[in-house]
Amino acid sequence: MDSEEFRKRGREMVDYIADYMTSIRSRRVTPEVEPGYLRSLLPGHAPRKGEDWDEIMKDVERAIMPGVTHWQHPNFHAYFPAGNSFPSILGDMLSDAIGCIGFSWAASPACAELETLVLDWVGKMIGLPKQFLHQTGEGGGVIQGSASESVLVALLSARHKAIKQLKQKQPYVEDGQLLSKMVGYCSKLAHSCVEKAGMIGYVKMRQLDVDENYSLRGHVLEDAIEEDRKLGLIPFFVCATLGTTGCCSFDHLSELGEVCRRQGLYLHVDAAYAGNALVCPEFQYLKKGVENVNSFSFNTNKWLQVNFDCSLMWVKNVDDLTTALTVDPLYLQHKHGDKAIDLRHWGIPLSRRFRALKLWFVLRTYGVEGLQKIIREHCRLAKCFERKVLGDERFEVLGDVTMGLVCFRLVGPNTLTQKLLKVINDSGKLHMVPSMLNERYVIRFALCTEHACDDDITFAWDVVTSAATELLQGRQRADSNKEDTLGYIFNGGIDEDTFAAFEEEIIFDNQRDHLQRAQVMRSFFFKMVSDPKCYNPRVLRSLNRPVAAQSCSRVGNKGQVKVKDKDLEVTGDIKDTEQTSTTRDVGGDVGEEEGEKQESLLSTKL
Repeated sequence: MDSEEFRKRGREMVDYIADYMTSIRSRRVTPEVEPGYLRSLLPGHAPRKGEDWDEIMKDVERAIMPGVTHWQHPNFHAYFPAGNSFPSILGDMLSDAIGCIGFSWAASPACAELETLVLDWVGKMIGLPKQFLHQTGEGGGVIQGSASESVLVALLSARHKAIKQLKQKQPYVEDGQLLSKMVGYCSKLAHSCVEKAGMIGYVKMRQLDVDENYSLRGHVLEDAIEEDRKLGLIPFFVCATLGTTGCCSFDHLSELGEVCRRQGLYLHVDAAYAGNALVCPEFQYLKKGVENVNSFSFNTNKWLQVNFDCSLMWVKNVDDLTTALTVDPLYLQHKHGDKAIDLRHWGIPLSRRFRALKLWFVLRTYGVEGLQKIIREHCRLAKCFERKVLGDERFEVLGDVTMGLVCFRLVGPNTLTQKLLKVINDSGKLHMVPSMLNERYVIRFALCTEHACDDDITFAWDVVTSAATELLQGRQRADSNKEDTLGYIFNGGIDEDTFAAFEEEIIFDNQRDHLQRAQVMRSFFFKMVSDPKCYNPRVLRSLNRPVAAQSCSRVGNKGQVKVKDKDLEVTGDIKDTEQTSTTRDVGGDVGEEEGEKQESLLSTKL
């Protein structure tokens, strides 16, 4: 493709993108495809000779678009927003055309300097203290790939700083020995990336309970620190969340900051979604206590109309970051190294795209007021949806609706809300995902598209209430007359699976021990889990709750085992198993090893 053809195809692509964005409402939100669908539509090997561009674009509509989940669709209400705007797209186009790899100032001075400039702009917009800015402080900001990457970088920086301090007091103790005792903290509603950061960093990560507002409080953190120090552990890191994934709740930052200051712990704030709202002065109260924070991050690619990836991270003291991550081979050094900022020392990857361009384009095109307007409108629409939910006695809202997220459920058993979500998502009219809040299954309704409006809220609520009415009427028929219900199902009413779990004893309505056992065996459908450690058998045992006795016996002669209790029947393969009976306490020592083997080998059959 030469420059002339690029001009032609580029114009066509801009038209295609503009048409896609303006007509997206006519498409189904989620695709109707099965895993592996694409291999039957495209060749199994690359073409030997180049193909015509028109043929390639035909395949985009024929093969690619049918498998796309349309995140910019007005009826997409899952997860959190995926930022997208025409200025951002144009910024990425220019960045791709320039094609620089900005690992150092010398590699592309404009790439390095624009990044530090726009990070200062945004830092001032959200009211960060001057210590976090390049221009006035000892810290500064940098663009990372994601909030997950920011959490990992913060943890590695905190770990390096803690080990360095410990080695000054205990110079002859091996680093590995110190590492084995290090422990970090977060709330049980923290994103799963915090747990993953602990795994990568080879440190323990302890999840702490939240209060009635789903917030981690200072006294809970301080108690945990004291407990762990008595056990000989080394507390070193805390990750606070502003805007949890599960319900957009907020840890008590000022309390946590004071505890970390007194106890000498590194405090990182993960504000991936809610941090964007800090551009609005009315939300800046949420960052009270930020002066005691070591690092702070949020994703402009969630709510500030910037395309992924563009996660912003600020540190109060750049030395904490660079001393942990600096590797400086001769071929990367340059004569301005003592005066310029080389952002390769501020993160994990060496290579860096010119991501500051799209952020710069968005900030200049929308202005602060334009971005504030979008956020405020999403918050208003969320309140409108909340009022609709509260106005229907069949539903309830869990958690405060502070920003653009509403967590709601049908009153009754968890399976009821689970089946409601399945019916709605299967219809393709809306797309939402669930979460668990204190063992209650909720549906997350997030405002995602830039141009969301009142009509979208009305449409979404009509879909929800229609599905709920059909589901509840069908359930009532099932309770009163099973034969009539079967006829209703087979005549095309509701899928038979809708009623599969409606038994007298429903797994999600049982006590905590039954729910835990079901989660260990992975029988629960999760698209989003607010507490990922619910799947960890060791963590479950530490919760110190009894699990009902299970009777295990060999089935036939093929190594099959069947486990029964009053609520659950499980079958699966297990080696060398004769008839046994085990009673396990989640926090006890009886049958732990055998129980763990069974948990990993058995498959659940409800």
